Amino acid sequence: MNIRDKFLNSKVYDFDETNFMWHENPIFKLKAEFTENEVFLGLTKDPLIFLNDLKLDKSELNPDLLIFASRHTSKTARPAFLVHTTGNWSENVDFGGDPQDLSKTSALLHRAGFFSLIEQELPPQLTDFSLDIEVTHHGPTQLEKPLIFMELGSRKEEWIIDNAGELLAKVISKTIFKYLEFAENKSELICLGFGGTHYAPNFHRLIRDKNVAMSFICPKYYVQQLDKDLVEKMVDNTLEKVDYFIVDWKGTNSNDKKHLIPLLEEFEIPIKKTKEF
Repeated sequence: MNIRDKFLNSKVYDFDETNFMWHENPIFKLKAEFTENEVFLGLTKDPLIFLNDLKLDKSELNPDLLIFASRHTSKTARPAFLVHTTGNWSENVDFGGDPQDLSKTSALLHRAGFFSLIEQELPPQLTDFSLDIEVTHHGPTQLEKPLIFMELGSRKEEWIIDNAGELLAKVISKTIFKYLEFAENKSELICLGFGGTHYAPNFHRLIRDKNVAMSFICPKYYVQQLDKDLVEKMVDNTLEKVDYFIVDWKGTNSNDKKHLIPLLEEFEIPIKKTKEF
C-alpha cells in the first residue's frame, strides 16, 4: 500500500510537485482554491512509529499539524480503518517512542479524523471494515508537531485493496477540512479519557454522538502506570485547552479508581464519568 500514490492519482484532489524535499523525497502541494491553508504531502521510508526527527531544519516546511497514513496490524486481524493519538504509558518502547512519554496532538484533529471516517459511504468491497478509535499507543513521542495516525488494517490482504487505500486517502484529505471547521466553530468540549479497553467503545460513542473531542485516551490496563507528570503531559501536549477529564467508570475497576481519582483531583480540571454525557 502506497497511500501517497492514492493521493496523487485521486479523482477528487489535485497535487502539484514542489521544489521542497523532505526525508530525501519530493513534497507535493494540494491545489485548493477554497482554503488559504497549505496542505503538503510527503513520504519517508523510515518506520513511522520509530520516527524521532522530522528533519524540518533540512526542509522549507514548517507544518502546524501532521497526519500519518499508516498500515495497522492487530491480533484479531479484523479489517478496519482506525485513528488514534500516540504515546507510551509504560516503560515498554518496543513500538517506538520514549518510555512514559506522549506525542503532541490535537483533540480536534483526532475527532476530525474519526468523523471523516464515519461520514464515508463504504463501497460494497469494504462493508465488513470497522471504523475505530484506538486508545493512545506506540511511538513516535519526540516530534515537535501535533500529530495523529490514520491507519488501514489489519493484514496484507487489506493493505493491497485499491478501494481501501483510496478511501483512506480521501478520508485524510477530508480530515484536514473537517479540522478547520471544528477549529472555527469552537463548540467541542476538549477532553482526556481514562479507562476502558483498546477500542474504547464508550469514548467512541461520546466522540461520535456528543460534542466531545478527545486527545489522549489511557486504557484501564495502564491506569496504575499514571503519575502526576504523565497526566500533566496529557494536558500540556494537547494543542487545545482541556475542559474535562472523563473516566469510563464501568471500564475501570475499584483499585484503579483509588489510584486515578486522587491523581486527577490534583489538577484544576473537572472530572466526569462517561455516563454523564
